[in-house]
Amino acid sequence: MSPLLWWRDAVIYQVYPRSFADADGDGMGDLRGITSRLDHLVELGVDALWMSPFYPSPQHDAGYDVADYRDVDPRFGTLADFDALVTAAKERGLRVIVDLVPNHTSSDHAWFQEALAAGPGSAARDRYHFRKGLGVDGELPPNGWQSVFGGPAWTRVADGEWYLHLFDTSQPDLNWDLPEVRAMFEDVLRFWLDRGVDGFRVDVAHGLIKESGLPEWTAAQVPITSPGAEHRTPPMWDQDGVHEVYRSWRRILDGYPGDRMMVGEAWVAPAERLARYVRQDEMNQAFNFNYLMAPWTAADQREAIESSLAGVEPVGASCTWVLSNHDVVRHASRLGFAPGYSTQGGIGDDDPQPDEALGLRRARAATMLMLSLPGSAYLYQGEELGLPEHTTLPDDVRQDPTWFRSEHEVRGRDGCRVPIPWEADAPAYGFGPSGKTWLPQPSDWARFAADREREVPGSTLSMYTEALRLRRKHGLGQGTVEWHEAADAIDFRNGPVRVITNFGKVPAPLPPGEVLLASGDLAADGTLPPDTTAWLRA
Repeated sequence: MSPLLWWRDAVIYQVYPRSFADADGDGMGDLRGITSRLDHLVELGVDALWMSPFYPSPQHDAGYDVADYRDVDPRFGTLADFDALVTAAKERGLRVIVDLVPNHTSSDHAWFQEALAAGPGSAARDRYHFRKGLGVDGELPPNGWQSVFGGPAWTRVADGEWYLHLFDTSQPDLNWDLPEVRAMFEDVLRFWLDRGVDGFRVDVAHGLIKESGLPEWTAAQVPITSPGAEHRTPPMWDQDGVHEVYRSWRRILDGYPGDRMMVGEAWVAPAERLARYVRQDEMNQAFNFNYLMAPWTAADQREAIESSLAGVEPVGASCTWVLSNHDVVRHASRLGFAPGYSTQGGIGDDDPQPDEALGLRRARAATMLMLSLPGSAYLYQGEELGLPEHTTLPDDVRQDPTWFRSEHEVRGRDGCRVPIPWEADAPAYGFGPSGKTWLPQPSDWARFAADREREVPGSTLSMYTEALRLRRKHGLGQGTVEWHEAADAIDFRNGPVRVITNFGKVPAPLPPGEVLLASGDLAADGTLPPDTTAWLRA
């Protein structure tokens, strides 16, 4: 594999800056904190880090409401701190990817404040989607579109017009039909590329372009968009015009040395629709949410793997594999429920609680299965420690806007965003010097602390580290899948490694061969226990 195509088989580690490491003691993570913990990523064996937003923001949606795309929020540091982080990462052989949020700005953004002041019919309002309302006096929203976070996707301003926000009220959607909007983001790309970033994770990549005229749509918002609802593509998602935007961006990235890349957050199905985002002249990768959401059964997992590989093959792209991120319940908890139980709305202390031991056992097996697949893998901070969701987070500390917009019906995503533990015996488990954290940590997380797991045989951190070493040694990210038929199991060969995951209820025999690594202890007779993955020398 050419070294310039680093992203095709890379392992990329997502850093959620608020919750990774706090250098200044204010209880919120920051850029200098990230820099101080880069050696952990090197020892783990990842190739790159992707940082969620750190831009100036009122933080109504944890930084995904951006007020200035060309600066650093003082809560996280300065541009000098960012430059120092990039330098330190490059010195350690790590690449740096930053989050880009192009679907909407913050309501604090200078453009939106100008639009409010300029009034109806102004050029400033053209940058967003302002419309007159329905009803006798315009008292009703322009259409029935709903927000992903709950409630109407429209908010009325003082002069009577309404503006569109597919997410929180504080996140007005931009009008990507306007050349001025496109030019602004092309400048933003160049700003960060000039500072040395290796790529961009594009938030809500399928949402920039809306169907002309914003036609009525009353179907419920669903996690993965497909043409199934009302037999047509929803007018706010996956419109053909987004591809023109990404072709223009790709030309910019290709003008820089070092094979800069884009990965899209596109909740799109089927796989053939998602593949359109990763054609040769568009994005390099797109997140594979169909795989993330696949039930824990041999049939569902195999179908997700096969359809994912088949979907990208015609366009020559590589697959991505992901099990956790900042928007979903951590897989160490999500997999601890019986089949069919939905954790989509988060978990609270009065909800059914996951089986922790079962969840971790399955999470370890799922991770080893994922890391054996060809393509690139995305890890979410703390999963290498086996961190579960904080499922008993007090309701009065929740900050996710979905909690408020759903009138406390949806728990939201705070449970997967809790600051991670570094040192078992330090205040806040070593998150920061003051012992303060912006969200409370569970009282029993010392057992997950990185210093307690490091160098301990069989720990989740040790398993991740060894799996990544073997993945690189045997070129699994560059390989191919050759299936073996098996009942209640996934069984395939990737290059010199045979991979077997037992989804059944009883131990399964292993073929002859040296066991390179297993996600859990083998049975006394050498068989593979349920919910366990083994890598063997083929």
